Amino acid sequence: MNARARHRVLITAAVASASALALAGCAGGTSDGQAGADEKITLTVTTFGTFGYDDLYDEYEQAHPNITIEATNIDTGGNARTDAFTKIAAGSGLSDIVAIEEGWLGAVMDVSDTFVDLRDYGIEDRKDDWVDWKYGQATDAEGRVIGYGTDIGPSGICYNGAAFEAAGLPSDRESVAALLEGDWENYFQVGADYTAATGKAWYDHSGFVWNAMVNQLEEGYYTSDGELNVEGNAELQERFELLGAATEGGQSAAQTAWDWNGGKSFVDGTFATFVCPGWMLGVVQGQVEAGGGDASTGWDFADVFPGGAANWGGAFLSIPESSQHKEAAADLADWLTQPEQQVKQSAAAGNFPSTVEAQESLASDATPNAFFNDAPTGAILAARAKGVVAQFKGADDSVIQENVFGPALTALDRGETDTEGAWKQALSLLDELVG
Repeated sequence: MNARARHRVLITAAVASASALALAGCAGGTSDGQAGADEKITLTVTTFGTFGYDDLYDEYEQAHPNITIEATNIDTGGNARTDAFTKIAAGSGLSDIVAIEEGWLGAVMDVSDTFVDLRDYGIEDRKDDWVDWKYGQATDAEGRVIGYGTDIGPSGICYNGAAFEAAGLPSDRESVAALLEGDWENYFQVGADYTAATGKAWYDHSGFVWNAMVNQLEEGYYTSDGELNVEGNAELQERFELLGAATEGGQSAAQTAWDWNGGKSFVDGTFATFVCPGWMLGVVQGQVEAGGGDASTGWDFADVFPGGAANWGGAFLSIPESSQHKEAAADLADWLTQPEQQVKQSAAAGNFPSTVEAQESLASDATPNAFFNDAPTGAILAARAKGVVAQFKGADDSVIQENVFGPALTALDRGETDTEGAWKQALSLLDELVG
């Protein structure tokens, strides 16, 4: 690891730690050397959010009696970033398999030699399994491939049908898709109508909507050649002002990200719509259930997204050089990301696969999702994935989203500043934290 990369890792870990919750720890390798076919070994795995891997772990252990999987799941991608970079900076403590989120993959690429080159474990034989840009994302400047692709994040709109009906809006999926078809201005105009009719918020908080709006741009916080792209970016500021006007108009419920009042805000009608990349479907269901609701609460999923196709998120499974079981870890990570397993992962968590075969399987499968009013969520996500290409993420992309724009938008949500003030606050934090 060169000095510049080490410095960036230390800064990234420090910034993330300032805003993170207490994290679950994870162990490193359990013994030296390569495991034989009959040797009892333990593989440690660290994921985050809702991966839907629990049943797959059990299936793998049953087929491999010598393998025990010790799984750690960290609540959010931001906290997982803190965990990973703290351990990279310390030079120890990483699991045998580490899930890496797209938003901080750029920072990982600065220290990509921390992770094994999966070409040594045959990943090139699977290159055509994934959509081409997914495989390319995990390839560093030297051509080393450091991650098996798990999911991608094509996005639709989750909405509460009962809330729509209360506002006099159509609630069936096809009509909702027609209502919200168009750009962000249309989405916020419908939101203004909803808020005027009900006195309630349209979306949960500005941060997630902003993230979706930024991800939709051809270039976001960074240009494709890795240069910062925030200050002086007229297109970015125009979108910020559009969101700010809606928030000042009462459309934001000013929720705390990843909390939502313990899930109750998903149940009591606090807000009516929610931006939903595939992996968020599991989050929504979990929050509704945590808040005391169920399928009858009325959440649905529409085949529409303001402004067209968008990708938010996606992850990779990587093997640290510090693992004492690299080959066994690579076997497990390879198996977890095979098309068959990606289809099962999607069924368990709503995640949308990154492998072409698994995508085609879901596209042809209109299986109703009972929780989301029998919406064919897999087929909808397959439709939303058309035209999706992930945006280039620079080294501090997730820091900018969470620690630069996050506080500014929270202040805007709470009425502590106006749109102009929030933009200036974000630029000040950008200068302070990123430079």
